[in-house]
Amino acid sequence: MQIILLHPRFTKARSVTLGSKHLIILLFLLAVTVAACSALVSYLVLRHAGEADASPMFRKLAMSMSQQEDDRKEKFLKENLGMMAVKVGEMQAQMMRLDALGERVQGLAGIRPEEFNFKELPGRGGAEQSSLAGPGREVGMDELRRMLDSLLVDAGHRADYLNAVESTLMGDKIKSRLLPTNQPVNVAYNSSSFGWRLDPFSGHNAFHEGLDFPAPVGTRIVAAAAGVVIASEYHYQFGNMLEIDHGNNIITRYAHASQLYVKVGDIVKRGQHVADVGSTGRSTGAHLHFEVRIRGIAQDPRKFLALGANGGNQPKQLPVFVAGR
Repeated sequence: MQIILLHPRFTKARSVTLGSKHLIILLFLLAVTVAACSALVSYLVLRHAGEADASPMFRKLAMSMSQQEDDRKEKFLKENLGMMAVKVGEMQAQMMRLDALGERVQGLAGIRPEEFNFKELPGRGGAEQSSLAGPGREVGMDELRRMLDSLLVDAGHRADYLNAVESTLMGDKIKSRLLPTNQPVNVAYNSSSFGWRLDPFSGHNAFHEGLDFPAPVGTRIVAAAAGVVIASEYHYQFGNMLEIDHGNNIITRYAHASQLYVKVGDIVKRGQHVADVGSTGRSTGAHLHFEVRIRGIAQDPRKFLALGANGGNQPKQLPVFVAGR
């Protein structure tokens, strides 16, 4: 850069050439001057801000700087509080979801509400100071935000786990409802058990594949479990007969009925009135002949009815019994 100087005292024009080195020095001096002025102003403000006879200009400048700092802190606090409020709202929604899931799982698992109440906070306590870590400390804003983030993630994991547990318990409950454990007639005893016996007509030793429940004609017969009707017909030996498929290769048979109230394809509920006791077919008197079959093989119905009488749930694996044992 070239600077030309003109003055009446000069006999001729003079010029000064400035290189890049000179420019760098000038910029450095300018920066140093600005920094020095700023430091001087700050020093004067801090020194005279608390004096009673301080200049009104300094007091005004000090108040302005203090107000700017307070505004910055307040803005930072509001932003963090807003973020924390959102996290707390998400946590509340997760807690409501966990409470609902917990109550459903509690019911499916058969736990009494008073033993595990999700509505009440668990008891907590302890010493204020620890012999290992000493006295407690205050929680900072950043630490509190990290704790909320961690709790939100943990709540999501627990919700996923409870959903899986609920699905498993619900599946077990549905399967247990499909087991023929409900007494088909309201009778306290049976007149003929499962196994070998003397045939009432021929007198020969014959294997009886079910239970006979004696009852007056017209006594209600109910489904031993939920299922689908696969047979509703007259059989030359069983008379008016029903067969219900309960899934898992389990079928129940209800024979010698006087009336049938469901047809093939009907979906029946556990305990639904499906027929009335009678004495049709090969029968010596009014009774219900009740069978349970797994994969077509007759099983002892007492093993299933005992589960219902004892309030038991479905066993881990379906029982498979060999006829005659």
